[in-house]
Amino acid sequence: MQVAKTNAARLLDAASIPYSLVPYQVDEEHLEASHVAAQLGEDLDRVFKTLVLRGDRNGLFVCVVPGSMEVDLKVAARISGNKSCAMIHVKELLPLTGYIRGGCSPIGMKKPFPTFIHESALLWDSIYVSAGVRGLQICIAPQALIDFVGAGLYPL
Repeated sequence: MQVAKTNAARLLDAASIPYSLVPYQVDEEHLEASHVAAQLGEDLDRVFKTLVLRGDRNGLFVCVVPGSMEVDLKVAARISGNKSCAMIHVKELLPLTGYIRGGCSPIGMKKPFPTFIHESALLWDSIYVSAGVRGLQICIAPQALIDFVGAGLYPL
């Protein structure tokens, strides 16, 4: 099946970073990572979700965590140099990042935000992150993703 390249995929192509695009069936009622993992037939801990947060000191930042995890706001604040933080409201996602809920990629946001990837990503040869649209994932080596987005590691 021919899959249309997303901006995130084009950026990886331009940087000569290997990846594959993996389509899945979208269910508008179930945008969570567990649905994506089930559609892909993959372990939920291998399918990572991209969360955008706002810190009280340093503004916006991104956490990329396994699908089975909820972001720990205290840890997220600490690693991002904030005293506290909160998830941004879903209505802010598109204007700030260029992506919608269920299709937010850590690659190719409108602006580069500080990004932290959960260190469990390194337990896998490859992980899945959104390709920037609902219904399409990027399968990529975690270290390649970390290096490309200039991410720090989010501790276990």
